Amino acid sequence: MVESWEHVEVVTRLGRRSGVPVTVAVHSRTLGPAAGGIRLKQYPTWQDGQLDALRLAKGMTYKNAVAGVPFGGGKSVIAVPSSTPVTAELRAAALADLGELIATFDGSYLAGPDIGTGPDDMLYLREFTDHVFCLPESAGGTGSSSGPTAAGVLAALRAGASAVFGSPSAARRRVAVVGMGSVGSLVARALAEEGATVVAADVDAARCAGYEQVPVASAYGLPVDVLVPAAVGGVVDSSVRAPLVVGPANNQLARDDVATALAAAGVTWVPDFVASAGGVIYTLTREAEGLDHDAAMTRVAMIEDTVGTLLARAAAGGTTPLAEALTLAEQRLGAAALV
Repeated sequence: MVESWEHVEVVTRLGRRSGVPVTVAVHSRTLGPAAGGIRLKQYPTWQDGQLDALRLAKGMTYKNAVAGVPFGGGKSVIAVPSSTPVTAELRAAALADLGELIATFDGSYLAGPDIGTGPDDMLYLREFTDHVFCLPESAGGTGSSSGPTAAGVLAALRAGASAVFGSPSAARRRVAVVGMGSVGSLVARALAEEGATVVAADVDAARCAGYEQVPVASAYGLPVDVLVPAAVGGVVDSSVRAPLVVGPANNQLARDDVATALAAAGVTWVPDFVASAGGVIYTLTREAEGLDHDAAMTRVAMIEDTVGTLLARAAAGGTTPLAEALTLAEQRLGAAALV
Protein backbone atom coordinates (compact mmCIF):
# COMPACT_ATOMS: atom_id res chain seq x y z
CA MET A 1 0.00 0.00 0.00
CA VAL A 2 1.24 3.53 -0.83
CA GLU A 3 1.23 5.52 2.42
CA SER A 4 1.15 8.95 0.76
CA TRP A 5 0.73 10.19 -2.78
CA GLU A 6 3.99 11.59 -4.15
CA HIS A 7 3.75 11.03 -7.90
CA VAL A 8 2.87 13.76 -10.40
CA GLU A 9 1.18 11.48 -12.92
CA VAL A 10 0.16 7.82 -13.01
CA VAL A 11 -1.87 6.15 -15.75
CA THR A 12 -2.97 2.52 -15.68
CA ARG A 13 -4.86 1.26 -18.70
CA LEU A 14 -6.19 -2.09 -19.82
CA GLY A 15 -4.46 -2.77 -23.15
CA ARG A 16 -7.01 -2.87 -25.94
CA ARG A 17 -4.98 -5.43 -27.92
CA SER A 18 -3.55 -7.56 -25.13
CA GLY A 19 -6.11 -7.26 -22.35
CA VAL A 20 -3.13 -6.76 -20.02
CA PRO A 21 -2.88 -3.80 -17.60
CA VAL A 22 -0.11 -1.36 -18.53
CA THR A 23 1.08 1.45 -16.26
CA VAL A 24 3.22 4.53 -16.71
CA ALA A 25 4.16 6.17 -13.41
CA VAL A 26 5.91 9.54 -13.24
CA HIS A 27 7.25 10.43 -9.83
CA SER A 28 8.99 13.71 -10.64
CA ARG A 29 9.82 16.07 -13.51
CA THR A 30 11.69 18.57 -11.35
CA LEU A 31 15.03 17.95 -13.07
CA GLY A 32 13.55 17.39 -16.54
CA PRO A 33 11.45 14.86 -18.44
CA ALA A 34 10.89 11.66 -16.50
CA ALA A 35 13.03 8.74 -17.63
CA GLY A 36 12.89 5.07 -16.69
CA GLY A 37 12.65 1.58 -18.11
CA ILE A 38 9.84 -0.74 -19.13
CA ARG A 39 9.35 -3.81 -16.97
CA LEU A 40 7.40 -6.73 -18.47
CA LYS A 41 6.72 -9.22 -15.72
CA GLN A 42 4.09 -11.53 -14.30
CA TYR A 43 2.30 -10.28 -11.18
CA PRO A 44 -0.35 -11.81 -8.91
CA THR A 45 -2.63 -8.79 -9.49
CA TRP A 46 -2.64 -5.63 -11.57
CA GLN A 47 -2.38 -3.67 -8.32
CA ASP A 48 0.95 -5.36 -7.61
CA GLY A 49 2.20 -4.23 -11.00
CA GLN A 50 1.03 -0.68 -10.43
CA LEU A 51 2.65 -0.57 -6.98
CA ASP A 52 5.90 -1.81 -8.50
CA ALA A 53 5.73 1.00 -11.06
CA LEU A 54 5.20 3.58 -8.30
CA ARG A 55 8.16 2.32 -6.28
CA LEU A 56 10.44 2.04 -9.29
CA ALA A 57 9.53 5.51 -10.57
CA LYS A 58 10.42 7.03 -7.21
CA GLY A 59 13.72 5.15 -7.29
CA MET A 60 14.45 6.62 -10.73
CA THR A 61 13.93 10.15 -9.39
CA TYR A 62 16.68 9.60 -6.84
CA LYS A 63 18.86 7.61 -9.22
CA ASN A 64 18.85 10.39 -11.81
CA ALA A 65 19.31 13.12 -9.18
CA VAL A 66 22.34 11.47 -7.56
CA ALA A 67 23.74 10.60 -11.00
CA GLY A 68 23.56 14.27 -11.98
CA VAL A 69 21.58 13.77 -15.17
CA PRO A 70 18.84 16.31 -16.04
CA PHE A 71 15.90 13.92 -15.95
CA GLY A 72 13.12 13.08 -13.53
CA GLY A 73 11.89 9.68 -12.44
CA GLY A 74 9.42 7.44 -14.23
CA LYS A 75 8.75 3.79 -14.94
CA SER A 76 6.49 1.57 -17.03
CA VAL A 77 5.12 -1.81 -16.02
CA ILE A 78 3.32 -4.37 -18.15
CA ALA A 79 1.60 -6.49 -15.50
CA VAL A 80 0.95 -9.89 -17.05
CA PRO A 81 -1.27 -12.00 -14.77
CA SER A 82 0.63 -14.83 -13.10
CA SER A 83 -1.66 -17.39 -14.71
CA THR A 84 -1.13 -16.06 -18.25
CA PRO A 85 1.76 -17.41 -20.38
CA VAL A 86 3.93 -14.69 -21.89
CA THR A 87 3.74 -15.69 -25.55
CA ALA A 88 5.34 -13.81 -28.42
CA GLU A 89 1.90 -12.66 -29.51
CA LEU A 90 1.02 -11.36 -26.05
CA ARG A 91 4.36 -9.54 -25.75
CA ALA A 92 3.86 -7.77 -29.07
CA ALA A 93 0.30 -6.79 -28.23
CA ALA A 94 1.17 -5.54 -24.74
CA LEU A 95 4.16 -3.55 -25.99
CA ALA A 96 1.95 -1.94 -28.63
CA ASP A 97 -0.58 -1.03 -25.94
CA LEU A 98 2.15 0.50 -23.81
CA GLY A 99 3.67 2.31 -26.79
CA GLU A 100 0.37 4.06 -27.42
CA LEU A 101 0.18 5.05 -23.76
CA ILE A 102 3.76 6.40 -23.72
CA ALA A 103 2.93 8.47 -26.82
CA THR A 104 0.21 10.31 -24.88
CA PHE A 105 2.89 11.70 -22.55
CA ASP A 106 4.29 13.65 -25.52
CA GLY A 107 7.95 13.41 -24.47
CA SER A 108 7.44 14.14 -20.78
CA TYR A 109 8.26 10.48 -20.09
CA LEU A 110 11.12 8.71 -21.87
CA ALA A 111 11.33 4.92 -21.78
CA GLY A 112 14.06 2.31 -22.12
CA PRO A 113 14.55 -1.39 -21.35
CA ASP A 114 14.20 -3.00 -17.95
CA ILE A 115 13.48 -6.53 -16.75
CA GLY A 116 11.67 -8.44 -19.48
CA THR A 117 12.45 -6.00 -22.31
CA GLY A 118 15.45 -5.16 -24.47
CA PRO A 119 16.72 -3.09 -27.42
CA ASP A 120 14.69 -5.02 -30.01
CA ASP A 121 11.54 -4.18 -28.05
CA MET A 122 12.51 -0.50 -28.08
CA LEU A 123 12.82 -0.66 -31.86
CA TYR A 124 9.34 -2.16 -32.08
CA LEU A 125 7.98 0.55 -29.77
CA ARG A 126 9.24 3.19 -32.21
CA GLU A 127 6.27 2.22 -34.38
CA PHE A 128 4.06 3.80 -31.73
CA THR A 129 6.20 6.50 -30.07
CA ASP A 130 9.49 8.31 -30.65
CA HIS A 131 10.14 8.59 -26.93
CA VAL A 132 12.17 5.44 -26.28
CA PHE A 133 15.92 4.93 -25.84
CA CYS A 134 18.36 2.02 -26.20
CA LEU A 135 17.48 0.93 -29.72
CA PRO A 136 19.85 -1.67 -31.22
CA GLU A 137 23.14 -0.23 -32.41
CA SER A 138 22.25 -1.40 -35.92
CA ALA A 139 19.26 0.95 -35.75
CA GLY A 140 21.31 3.91 -34.54
CA GLY A 141 20.79 3.41 -30.80
CA THR A 142 23.17 2.61 -27.96
CA GLY A 143 21.98 -0.99 -27.63
CA SER A 144 21.85 -2.83 -24.34
CA SER A 145 22.69 -0.83 -21.22
CA SER A 146 23.82 -3.97 -19.37
CA GLY A 147 27.52 -3.30 -19.94
CA PRO A 148 27.48 0.26 -18.58
CA THR A 149 25.24 -0.81 -15.70
CA ALA A 150 27.73 -3.53 -14.76
CA ALA A 151 30.60 -1.03 -15.09
CA GLY A 152 28.80 1.28 -12.66
CA VAL A 153 28.29 -1.54 -10.17
CA LEU A 154 31.98 -2.39 -10.35
CA ALA A 155 32.87 1.28 -9.80
CA ALA A 156 30.60 1.37 -6.74
CA LEU A 157 32.13 -1.89 -5.51
CA ARG A 158 35.64 -0.45 -5.76
CA ALA A 159 34.63 2.51 -3.61
CA GLY A 160 32.89 0.24 -1.14
CA ALA A 161 35.85 -2.12 -0.94
CA SER A 162 38.20 0.80 -0.33
CA ALA A 163 36.05 1.95 2.58
CA VAL A 164 35.45 -1.50 4.08
CA PHE A 165 38.63 -3.42 3.29
CA GLY A 166 41.16 -0.63 2.68
CA SER A 167 41.69 -1.61 -0.97
CA PRO A 168 39.53 -1.31 -4.12
CA SER A 169 40.68 -4.70 -5.39
CA ALA A 170 38.37 -7.70 -5.43
CA ALA A 171 41.30 -10.11 -5.59
CA ARG A 172 41.07 -12.92 -3.03
CA ARG A 173 37.63 -11.73 -1.95
CA ARG A 174 34.70 -14.14 -1.78
CA VAL A 175 31.73 -12.60 -3.57
CA ALA A 176 28.14 -13.87 -3.84
CA VAL A 177 26.32 -12.72 -6.97
CA VAL A 178 22.58 -13.35 -6.71
CA GLY A 179 21.01 -13.12 -10.14
CA MET A 180 23.10 -14.12 -13.15
CA GLY A 181 21.16 -12.20 -15.77
CA SER A 182 22.52 -9.71 -18.26
CA VAL A 183 24.11 -7.48 -15.59
CA GLY A 184 24.89 -9.97 -12.83
CA SER A 185 26.74 -12.28 -15.20
CA LEU A 186 28.95 -9.42 -16.40
CA VAL A 187 29.75 -8.38 -12.84
CA ALA A 188 30.55 -11.98 -11.89
CA ARG A 189 32.86 -12.43 -14.87
CA ALA A 190 34.75 -9.20 -14.18
CA LEU A 191 35.21 -10.05 -10.51
CA ALA A 192 36.42 -13.56 -11.32
CA GLU A 193 38.91 -12.13 -13.81
CA GLU A 194 40.16 -9.79 -11.09
CA GLY A 195 40.84 -12.74 -8.80
CA ALA A 196 37.71 -12.96 -6.68
CA THR A 197 36.08 -16.25 -5.79
CA VAL A 198 32.54 -15.93 -7.13
CA VAL A 199 29.60 -17.82 -5.66
CA ALA A 200 26.59 -17.65 -7.98
CA ALA A 201 22.86 -18.04 -7.39
CA ASP A 202 20.04 -17.89 -9.91
CA VAL A 203 16.63 -19.47 -10.40
CA ASP A 204 18.06 -20.80 -13.68
CA ALA A 205 20.92 -23.04 -12.59
CA ALA A 206 22.38 -23.11 -16.10
CA ARG A 207 23.34 -19.45 -15.75
CA CYS A 208 25.67 -20.33 -12.90
CA ALA A 209 27.83 -22.67 -14.97
CA GLY A 210 31.52 -22.23 -14.20
CA TYR A 211 30.96 -20.90 -10.69
CA GLU A 212 30.30 -22.41 -7.30
CA GLN A 213 26.51 -22.48 -7.07
CA VAL A 214 24.20 -22.02 -4.08
CA PRO A 215 20.39 -21.81 -3.80
CA VAL A 216 18.92 -18.33 -4.14
CA ALA A 217 17.06 -18.69 -0.84
CA SER A 218 20.29 -19.06 1.15
CA ALA A 219 22.55 -16.81 -0.91
CA TYR A 220 21.72 -13.54 0.84
CA GLY A 221 22.88 -14.84 4.21
CA LEU A 222 26.18 -16.34 3.11
CA PRO A 223 29.31 -15.41 5.12
CA VAL A 224 31.07 -13.82 2.13
CA ASP A 225 33.06 -10.60 1.78
CA VAL A 226 30.71 -8.98 -0.72
CA LEU A 227 27.06 -9.59 -1.59
CA VAL A 228 25.90 -8.47 -5.04
CA PRO A 229 22.07 -8.43 -5.32
CA ALA A 230 21.41 -8.56 -9.05
CA ALA A 231 17.90 -10.01 -9.31
CA VAL A 232 14.60 -9.02 -7.70
CA GLY A 233 14.08 -6.39 -5.02
CA GLY A 234 12.76 -6.53 -1.48
CA VAL A 235 15.12 -9.30 -0.43
CA VAL A 236 17.96 -7.68 1.54
CA ASP A 237 17.29 -7.73 5.29
CA SER A 238 19.21 -7.83 8.55
CA SER A 239 20.19 -11.47 8.03
CA VAL A 240 22.94 -10.37 5.62
CA ARG A 241 26.37 -11.43 6.85
CA ALA A 242 28.57 -9.85 4.18
CA PRO A 243 30.31 -6.67 5.36
CA LEU A 244 29.72 -5.03 1.95
CA VAL A 245 26.56 -5.10 -0.17
CA VAL A 246 26.64 -3.57 -3.67
CA GLY A 247 24.46 -4.55 -6.59
CA PRO A 248 22.26 -3.51 -9.52
CA ALA A 249 18.89 -4.86 -8.35
CA ASN A 250 16.26 -2.15 -7.78
CA ASN A 251 14.55 -1.60 -4.42
CA GLN A 252 16.79 -4.16 -2.71
CA LEU A 253 15.80 -3.60 0.90
CA ALA A 254 12.94 -5.53 2.41
CA ARG A 255 12.08 -2.32 4.30
CA ASP A 256 13.65 1.14 4.46
CA ASP A 257 14.63 0.67 8.12
CA VAL A 258 16.87 -2.23 7.07
CA ALA A 259 19.48 0.36 6.03
CA THR A 260 19.82 1.46 9.65
CA ALA A 261 19.88 -2.12 10.93
CA LEU A 262 22.63 -3.07 8.47
CA ALA A 263 24.74 -0.06 9.43
CA ALA A 264 24.33 -0.91 13.13
CA ALA A 265 25.52 -4.44 12.38
CA GLY A 266 28.62 -3.14 10.60
CA VAL A 267 27.35 -3.86 7.10
CA THR A 268 27.99 -1.25 4.42
CA TRP A 269 25.09 -1.16 1.97
CA VAL A 270 25.60 1.01 -1.10
CA PRO A 271 22.14 2.31 -2.07
CA ASP A 272 20.88 0.49 -5.16
CA PHE A 273 19.85 3.66 -6.97
CA VAL A 274 23.44 4.84 -6.77
CA ALA A 275 25.20 1.58 -7.65
CA SER A 276 22.89 0.76 -10.56
CA ALA A 277 23.02 4.15 -12.28
CA GLY A 278 25.63 3.26 -14.91
CA GLY A 279 23.10 2.25 -17.54
CA VAL A 280 20.96 5.35 -17.29
CA ILE A 281 24.03 7.63 -17.14
CA TYR A 282 25.47 6.03 -20.26
CA THR A 283 22.25 5.97 -22.24
CA LEU A 284 21.07 9.48 -21.42
CA THR A 285 24.46 11.15 -21.83
CA ARG A 286 24.89 9.49 -25.22
CA GLU A 287 21.40 9.71 -26.66
CA ALA A 288 20.21 12.95 -25.03
CA GLU A 289 23.48 14.86 -24.53
CA GLY A 290 25.35 13.52 -27.55
CA LEU A 291 28.47 12.26 -25.79
CA ASP A 292 30.57 9.57 -27.47
CA HIS A 293 31.17 6.16 -25.93
CA ASP A 294 34.39 7.02 -24.13
CA ALA A 295 33.05 10.25 -22.65
CA ALA A 296 29.88 8.51 -21.48
CA MET A 297 31.86 5.70 -19.85
CA THR A 298 33.99 8.31 -18.09
CA ARG A 299 30.77 9.66 -16.58
CA VAL A 300 29.82 6.13 -15.51
CA ALA A 301 33.20 5.68 -13.81
CA MET A 302 32.45 8.75 -11.67
CA ILE A 303 30.09 6.54 -9.67
CA GLU A 304 33.20 5.44 -7.76
CA ASP A 305 33.82 9.00 -6.57
CA THR A 306 30.14 9.51 -5.73
CA VAL A 307 29.98 6.36 -3.63
CA GLY A 308 33.27 7.19 -1.93
CA THR A 309 31.93 10.60 -0.95
CA LEU A 310 28.64 9.19 0.37
CA LEU A 311 30.41 6.55 2.46
CA ALA A 312 32.85 9.10 3.87
CA ARG A 313 29.99 11.44 4.82
CA ALA A 314 28.07 8.61 6.45
CA ALA A 315 31.12 7.57 8.49
CA ALA A 316 31.90 11.14 9.55
CA GLY A 317 28.32 12.01 10.45
CA GLY A 318 27.25 8.74 12.03
CA THR A 319 24.50 8.34 9.43
CA THR A 320 23.91 5.72 6.74
CA PRO A 321 24.89 5.73 3.06
CA LEU A 322 21.16 5.74 2.24
CA ALA A 323 20.57 8.86 4.31
CA GLU A 324 23.50 10.61 2.62
CA ALA A 325 22.34 9.59 -0.86
CA LEU A 326 18.81 10.83 -0.18
CA THR A 327 20.19 14.09 1.17
CA LEU A 328 22.27 14.62 -1.96
CA ALA A 329 19.29 13.86 -4.18
CA GLU A 330 16.99 16.18 -2.25
CA GLN A 331 19.57 18.97 -2.42
CA ARG A 332 19.73 18.70 -6.18
CA LEU A 333 15.95 18.44 -6.51
CA GLY A 334 15.50 21.41 -4.21
CA ALA A 335 18.00 23.54 -6.10
CA ALA A 336 16.31 22.70 -9.42
CA ALA A 337 12.87 23.57 -8.03
CA LEU A 338 14.10 27.09 -7.23
CA VAL A 339 15.24 27.81 -10.79
